[in-house]
Amino acid sequence: MLSLCLILSAVSAIGTAKPVPDVYQYSLSVGGGSGSEFSTASDGRITAIRVWEYSGNYITGIQLRYESNWTAVFGSQYGNPQEMQLYDKEIIIQVSGKHSGYIYELVFVTNLGRSFKVGVSIGSSFNFFPNMKGSQLRFLSGRHDGWAMTSVGAHWAVK
Repeated sequence: MLSLCLILSAVSAIGTAKPVPDVYQYSLSVGGGSGSEFSTASDGRITAIRVWEYSGNYITGIQLRYESNWTAVFGSQYGNPQEMQLYDKEIIIQVSGKHSGYIYELVFVTNLGRSFKVGVSIGSSFNFFPNMKGSQLRFLSGRHDGWAMTSVGAHWAVK
């Protein structure tokens, strides 16, 4: 009986010593996939998105802000930058768009029903969203050829 109590105490202590890990999910990347890999992963909550679009054509670059810190620009800053600021407690719950060699369109949807669309509707459609309730976009990954984004994938986590 004493050994059972010691075992249960040890299991309980181990269980309370470690925080519950985040649960992650990856939406497989789409696009041509040539060029250099990128990842926007950083600490904190995504608070803004900035996307560059070559006028009436493909997505040339992307940058995310985590809390108050912007990531590097992935791709190029060629074309027209467009930006969406997220409200407090607003999170991205869906990323969709179009691709055909390059990423031509990106659409971000939030839990508050707002959306941010950049680019043009050319190519095949894609739609990324998490399967786990309470998940949010944590970061994007993919490839760029120095001129434009050639592929993109989404990484989700329950926070």
